[in-house]
Amino acid sequence: MIVNERETPEGLLVSVCDSEILGKTFSEGDVTISVSESFYGGEEMTEEGVVASLRRATVANIVGTRSIALAVEHGFVDESTVLTIGDTRHAQVLRLG
Repeated sequence: MIVNERETPEGLLVSVCDSEILGKTFSEGDVTISVSESFYGGEEMTEEGVVASLRRATVANIVGTRSIALAVEHGFVDESTVLTIGDTRHAQVLRLG
């Protein structure tokens, strides 16, 4: 999985995607998501690294079947909030606090 971390005025923004979907675009009805290099491109990480990054995130964008499964498994995302877009899955996390 690929992780991109960037500091914003609102806190740490973390983008996570499955490695094999970087650069692809998915559509479902009127909804389209582009897994762009500029937003999702970053460092290849182990599952442990992804989880550690998501723990620090104020906002997270997660796309890809494996990335979503990991986020659900570790309680970052509720399965009922996950969107299916074409052949992939997407969720956003916003930690208020």
